[in-house]
Amino acid sequence: MQEIEVIVSGKVHGVNFRNFVKNKASSLWLSGYVENLPDYQVRVVAQGKEENLEAFIEHLHKGPFNAKVSNVDVMWREGEEKIQGFTIRREIQH
Repeated sequence: MQEIEVIVSGKVHGVNFRNFVKNKASSLWLSGYVENLPDYQVRVVAQGKEENLEAFIEHLHKGPFNAKVSNVDVMWREGEEKIQGFTIRREIQH
């Protein structure tokens, strides 16, 4: 099973980015989670088929309407343990 860890930078807090990520992941049958980081970036971990993950990454480059994505850093790896569903993790305090 393929897994990606993605750090998204730019205007990605306060623009509904995590909900956007969850909806796109669910539509592509991906499991994982999304969370805000204290440095105003967003971290995404997703598991699924390689072609679905590649399509997902394209969505992350665009983001929702109000977002302004400046960088998407993707790390591919083999998934250690299967994640069930796709969740929005509680926001990390700044």
